[in-house]
Amino acid sequence: MENNFDAIVIGSGISGGWAAKELTGKGLKTLMVERGRDVKHLKDYPTTNLQPWELEHRGRVTAEIKAENPVVSRCYAFKEDAQHFFVKDKEHPYLSEKPFDWIRGYQVGGKSLLWARQTQRWSDFDFEGPARDGFAVDWPIRYKDIAPWYSYVEKFAGISGNRDGIPQLPDGEFLPPMEMTCIENHFREKLSADYKDRQLIIGRCAHITRAEPIHKEQGRVNCQHRDLCRRGCPFGGYFSSNSSTIPWAEKTGNLTMLTDSVVHSIIYDEKKGRATGVNVVDAKTKQMTPYYARVIFVNAAAINTNLLLLNSVSSRFPQGLGNDNGLMGKYVAFHNYRGRVSAEFDGLQEYTTDGRRPNSTYMPRFRNVHRQETDFLRGYAVGISGHRSGIGAQGWGESLKEQLLHPKEGIWRIGGHMMGETIPKASNFVSLDKERKDEWGMPLINFSIDYDDNDEKMLEDFFGQMKEMFSKAGFTNIRTTDSKQAPGLDIHEMGGVRMGNDPRTSLLNKWNQLHACKNVFVTDGACMTSTGTQNPSLTYMALTARACDHAVSELKKGEL
Repeated sequence: MENNFDAIVIGSGISGGWAAKELTGKGLKTLMVERGRDVKHLKDYPTTNLQPWELEHRGRVTAEIKAENPVVSRCYAFKEDAQHFFVKDKEHPYLSEKPFDWIRGYQVGGKSLLWARQTQRWSDFDFEGPARDGFAVDWPIRYKDIAPWYSYVEKFAGISGNRDGIPQLPDGEFLPPMEMTCIENHFREKLSADYKDRQLIIGRCAHITRAEPIHKEQGRVNCQHRDLCRRGCPFGGYFSSNSSTIPWAEKTGNLTMLTDSVVHSIIYDEKKGRATGVNVVDAKTKQMTPYYARVIFVNAAAINTNLLLLNSVSSRFPQGLGNDNGLMGKYVAFHNYRGRVSAEFDGLQEYTTDGRRPNSTYMPRFRNVHRQETDFLRGYAVGISGHRSGIGAQGWGESLKEQLLHPKEGIWRIGGHMMGETIPKASNFVSLDKERKDEWGMPLINFSIDYDDNDEKMLEDFFGQMKEMFSKAGFTNIRTTDSKQAPGLDIHEMGGVRMGNDPRTSLLNKWNQLHACKNVFVTDGACMTSTGTQNPSLTYMALTARACDHAVSELKKGEL
């Protein structure tokens, strides 16, 4: 294989796919390196059309598999029909000083095959948050800098939603929204009447509800509401790298894919003062090969991006590439998903639900938006779903047949979960073990990440506020639950290579370039200065497209 390219993209997940699409589309011969196996759209979704009775264990993983994989089996999507897209615990070990559930997908497409597909824009209430509230460092960009790029990626990916006019959740380029159930509409109306600053909206999600020409050109059609997204969608109904950006990049003729290949380190040339390529370990033969390019995009997913950069040492960068200030790996944060609430409703007996909806409703953050009003910093969003299910058939013989033929409806149920912003801190970090390595020669990464007092206070506020809102809506049997889950199970780990204006306190500039090595860009979750409360993938996509545009512009000017 040719070893010289214009650009190298490390990782093929949601941000890596966008980097490949943008760079190849702008004419750059691009090498995409993926540590896992290839997964082709349509061809490699082995369970996508199976019926429940065709799965040996009716969709559940066995007790033996759970015992062998105590971490990944805690993930809601780790089921019999999708387990082949998840990294098993023993395959890729890691270390943790404090409990951290690291959920990974090592294959072409990465976790874009498995994500929850919720897509909300950030606002200046998020970008200005660290400076206003005095934590982390100030973001080097504001909403106006990224807004056009949100629009750009939304149109291509296909985002369903309503234009709700909420200041802290800017509207986007939406396809028609999905519908709320009647209990969700009931709650929305009561919420609007009882609180001026709280809204319940249908989730904004990366599902095609009306295929536009740009989606049809990708070979994608409307979402079928099968709600089997974790298996891979043969309709391309939801956005993934496999169905969208990677095939688009391949059509340019400028993309070369290298799978089963682990990037060991980025090569830094001290005489040239720039990165010149990457060292790649063949995952099967363990042989290392260098590949060279003028620009490198690191999209290995947040923690593996930290690992790779920390492992890229040289005489110039003995602590890791671009890590002059020693902050790389620190200020890692995540989303607090511990709080859950459920309730029942005796009304609306004349209605029921039918079919499936691969989406939920969403309550944007309402705490500490315009002013500090609580004894904790920042706030939380809430994902909510309400449905009415039938009463299960029981018994034998004629009675059982009658129940099956004429099922009776149960009561309405509604539930929600918090998505709390956590504060990035130096004490929450990842580091490389100095002695232990994996079978590809990469140091094992060590997690030291935990909740803090701010998270505990936020959790209690969530419980209190949700009980009050549900009670005012007429719901009964309200129950709150602290899952006490470890950080990581939210699958929203971010930071460690944060953006900022000052090279003394940050690693990346406003264009996602390493301050100290301008031809290396980081646009996955590692770049995040703070976490907001929104699902982060849409922001990674927009940042990536924006950074690619800048990189190509600089290349043309001879600045990279």
